Amino acid sequence: MSESSVRQRKKTSSDGKPRKVKIPQQSVSGVNQHNRMWARLVLIVGIAVVVYFTTFRTREKKFATQRESLELRTQKLDCSKLYFEEIAKYAGCIPSNCGRFVSDKIVGPAEVDILLNLAKSGFRFGQSSGGASILDLHSGALSKETQFINIYKIPEAKSIFSAEHINTYKHVKDKVQQAVSENFKINKEALYLTHPTFFSRLTNESAKTIHDEYWHPHVDKETYNSFHYTTLLYLTDFSKDFTGGRFVFIDSAGKHNKTHVYIEPKRGRVSGFTSGAENLHHVEEVSAGVRYAITISFTCNKEHAMGDPKFSLDEDEGPELI
Repeated sequence: MSESSVRQRKKTSSDGKPRKVKIPQQSVSGVNQHNRMWARLVLIVGIAVVVYFTTFRTREKKFATQRESLELRTQKLDCSKLYFEEIAKYAGCIPSNCGRFVSDKIVGPAEVDILLNLAKSGFRFGQSSGGASILDLHSGALSKETQFINIYKIPEAKSIFSAEHINTYKHVKDKVQQAVSENFKINKEALYLTHPTFFSRLTNESAKTIHDEYWHPHVDKETYNSFHYTTLLYLTDFSKDFTGGRFVFIDSAGKHNKTHVYIEPKRGRVSGFTSGAENLHHVEEVSAGVRYAITISFTCNKEHAMGDPKFSLDEDEGPELI
């Protein structure tokens, strides 16, 4: 008799009918327990994934794109505690709300052309070797390789400062100051230009010093104690003249839930914001091209006020303030 016949006989009863094969109860319960274990594991992993993506989340939001032409766009924010406590000391300079604004209607195209020409002319006399250059017409500070020089001590620089440059610089500053006053509902006369106010030129050159590392998140009031209101005027276009280089606000809702709010630079675009911790921000690294802008800063503290530069080269010590 073959082995297969023996196996077949074992599976039938004496009357020839098929015999039911009983599965041990212990085996059934073991399979069920194993399935329950896997079901619980899948549920735990699913919950962990949901918690991660709802708790540790960074979202992106575009506040102003380069293609838009904005009359005015605003966002109200709660003032940070330290910022409000300090600015509350200055009557007439307390904002109705902290926040930010963007407008493409404050500075005209002809004014942008004049200021861009002024910036490019100034940077011919010096640029950082690390990709982040500044030109401060109030102090005369100009990036030169890994250091700073005084542009007012370069005799050849005198030719770049025309009456048109001077008048346009002052007029644009006044218009931006008016915009800050209107958007935050403060007295323009209580607002003073402060330092540093400067042109910036950003490229994709690798950083050589700490001054080239402009991309770190920071709070202006912590970096510059004199600041109460920060504004920027962009002189070149994102995606046309350069890539990267977007301005990024970092808004937090809880410890790990953040929203990155982007402003894409555009020729003639003005952005302004309260300088406290409510407006933590940074600038993306420029990946190609050249990004030009002007940072125009304001204070409520008259002790930190500074005048307009006269662009005078007659004094060895730099520009005469008026």
